[in-house]
Amino acid sequence: MPSDIKIPALGESVAGGQIAKWHFKEGDIVKTGDVLLTLETDKVAAEVTAESSGALHIVKQAGEDVEVGGVVGQIDENAAAPAAKEEAPKPAPAAAAAPTPAPAAKAEPEKPANVTEFKVVPKSEPVPAPAAKAAPEGRITRKKMSPLRKKIADQLVSAQRTAAILTTFNECDMSNVMALRSKLQDAFVAKNGVKLGFMSFFIKAVVEALKAVPQVNVRVEGEEIVQQHFFDIGVAVGTERGLIVPVLRDADQKSFAELEKDILGYAAKSKEGKIQVSDLTGGVFTISNGGVYGSLLSTPIINPPQSAILGMHSIQQRPVAVDGQVVIRPMMYLALSYDHRVVDGKEAVSFLIRIKDCIENPARMLVGA
Repeated sequence: MPSDIKIPALGESVAGGQIAKWHFKEGDIVKTGDVLLTLETDKVAAEVTAESSGALHIVKQAGEDVEVGGVVGQIDENAAAPAAKEEAPKPAPAAAAAPTPAPAAKAEPEKPANVTEFKVVPKSEPVPAPAAKAAPEGRITRKKMSPLRKKIADQLVSAQRTAAILTTFNECDMSNVMALRSKLQDAFVAKNGVKLGFMSFFIKAVVEALKAVPQVNVRVEGEEIVQQHFFDIGVAVGTERGLIVPVLRDADQKSFAELEKDILGYAAKSKEGKIQVSDLTGGVFTISNGGVYGSLLSTPIINPPQSAILGMHSIQQRPVAVDGQVVIRPMMYLALSYDHRVVDGKEAVSFLIRIKDCIENPARMLVGA
């Protein structure tokens, strides 16, 4: 009797999702432990593996919505091995290859009914063909919104409706952090096995700013303001499925190397579709780096229930005034969007200036000054 392939429980708040991809075709022989399909939910992508070996029968196709516990396919454990099926037809061609008997040749004309049936089928198929061709040649293409994209849309709209979002800007000179990074890079890689990137500097700068301006490290729950005394920092990552924000836990207690390893670990998990719900929840603040895509300036939207988000942007050589002289420096615009209901303008500006100071004097962060 075939065994059912069911969608497993994916977390308390996940009721189902959408089949993103089947990794095998109908009738393929699968083995226990093989990844059968990737399921996309409003939080993460999950893999469903085979619990037995046999021939695959697909019930729900890619793109269809499914619920936890729902049957999406079956595995026929009694199916013959592929090798046995391939060997069986081999003698048949030998018998068919000897079409000497005359009756076999005359047998086909004796069934004119069959001939007319075969002619009717090709005639009926071209009728819908023009409609099928019209879709790709049209001016628009429709596709169903994925669960994650719907979740992102709902969150962004919710943030705009419930929070009084305001954005303040500043810019920072990246000269010192670039010089320090270049100076330490070889020794850092040799010791830790990972490169020293800009993101770890900004994470540390955000931690310092949250400590200096704790009013930003809050969230709103109903009519209460909840002050947070920990520093779990989310880093926005763009993936093929959409934007996700994995959280780096206790960033204040981690070294630059540990932060860089965490970032690389999340990047690998997102590519493999193995990000867990627990990886994306509980952050107190988010950093979004639009600069990797070439963004010069933006107004990032808060990630609820957080009260602020920092937008990083591309580094550009620009003329600036230093000690009364115009010089060319690598500059980056910074944007802080915040919930004006709980964060005042003075606090937001002070927060951003603290980040600017940390980035322009990075050695202080390395020694904890």
